[in-house]
Amino acid sequence: MKHVLIYIYFVIFVFHTSRGQNQTNVPKDNINYNIKDTVTSYGPNRMIRNVKQDRNGNILFAASWGGVFRYDGKSFTNIASKIGSRRYWDVLEDRGGNLWFASTDSGVYYYNGKTFQHFTTREGLASNGVFKIYEDKTGIIWFGTGGGISRYDGQSFRNLTTKDGLPNNDIRTIMEDKIGKLWIATGDGPCFYDGKTFTVLKNKDGKAFNNVRSIIEDKKGNIWLGGSDGLWRYDGGTFTSITQQFIGHIYEDNKGNIWTTGEVKPNRYWALSRYDQKSLYDKTPTVTVIMSTEKMLCGILEANDGSIWFGSLYGVYRYDGKIITDFKSAAGQK
Repeated sequence: MKHVLIYIYFVIFVFHTSRGQNQTNVPKDNINYNIKDTVTSYGPNRMIRNVKQDRNGNILFAASWGGVFRYDGKSFTNIASKIGSRRYWDVLEDRGGNLWFASTDSGVYYYNGKTFQHFTTREGLASNGVFKIYEDKTGIIWFGTGGGISRYDGQSFRNLTTKDGLPNNDIRTIMEDKIGKLWIATGDGPCFYDGKTFTVLKNKDGKAFNNVRSIIEDKKGNIWLGGSDGLWRYDGGTFTSITQQFIGHIYEDNKGNIWTTGEVKPNRYWALSRYDQKSLYDKTPTVTVIMSTEKMLCGILEANDGSIWFGSLYGVYRYDGKIITDFKSAAGQK
C-alpha cells in the first residue's frame, strides 16, 4: 500500500509540474513507417488516462509511455508503434474517421490511417503539453494544453489564454453543451466560453471550484463537475453537492446513470461508482461501488454493447454488469 501511494503521488507531482510548461525540447520526430504495428493478445500495464470508442466499435485508449491502442474484441494493436515512446494522454476519432493522439511531452499527432502529421508549438499549438482533445458540433478541434486552449480549423491554430480572459492557462478538460457553449476546467476553476467572453463558474458560496478534473452535460441539460470539491450538479441556477470525495472522471450512460472514478475516504482507495438514475434527484442518491482498489482509476466509457470500460494506473478494465475483466495479462482475461 505504501509503495503504491508513493508512486501515485509521484505521478501526480510529475503531472502538475509539467502542465504549465511550454516545452521547447520536443522529442525529435522518429516516425518509422517500416515498423509494423505491435499486436498482442492483452493490453499494456501502463497508465490509461482516457478510453474512447471509434465508429467501428473498436475501443481506443492512450497508454502513457506505452502507445495508443485499438482493441477489436480479440487483440490489442499499438497504432502508435511507428511514432515511438511518448507520454500519451488522450485519443480522439474525428468525424472524418481520422485519429488524434495527445501527448504531454510532444504535442499532438494526427493519423489518417496511413500517415502521421505532428503538431507542436512550431505549428501553432499553445503548448506541447496536451491533455484534452475535443471536437465540437461544427468540426472544430479544440486542444486543452498547459499553456491555454488551441482551436484548430483544419488549416491553422488560434490560441486562447489569460490575455483573452481565461482564468488560468492550465486546461484540464473541454466540453460543449447543447447550446454551443464551451465548458472548460482550468487551474483556477471551471468557466464557460460563449465564443466571445469567458465566465468563471462560482459555487454557491461564491468561490471557484477547486481542481476540477471532469465536466459533462447530462441528458436533461444539467452540468456535472468533478474534482477536489467532490461531485456537483448544476441546473443553471442551483448547485447541488452529491459527494465531497475527490472525483476524477464523470460519465453518463445510455440509461442516465452517472458513473465516476475517484477516491474513497477514509482509506484513500479509488473506486468506480454508479449513481442510479432513478435517485439522482433524491437528497441522497443511491450509489453502488462497482470496484475499489489501491490503484488510481481514470477515464470511463460505455461501449456499444453496454459494457463499462475504465482506465487505471496499471491498464484498462471492462465491467459487463457482472464480471470485471483486467486486460493487462492473459490470466486477467479468464
